Amino acid sequence: MKLTVCIGSSCHLKGSRQVVETLQRLIAEHGLGDKVELGGTFCLGKCQQGVCATLDGRDFSLSPETTEEFFNTEILSKA
Repeated sequence: MKLTVCIGSSCHLKGSRQVVETLQRLIAEHGLGDKVELGGTFCLGKCQQGVCATLDGRDFSLSPETTEEFFNTEILSKA
């Protein structure tokens, strides 16, 4: 799985650093480092919706509060 999180200025203000840190922790805790490729990118053009992320080409809007639920639903259940 390829997971990309925007680290541009608008998403940074909305918590992208916390989102990335949470995803790194969850990937490590579940031993998914070989299955999930986590990367950063700059503006994905959907800044008004929250921290922008793409997972295998699908767009998501995350916040520090919703990241763990996203991980459980979209990554852990399919890994």
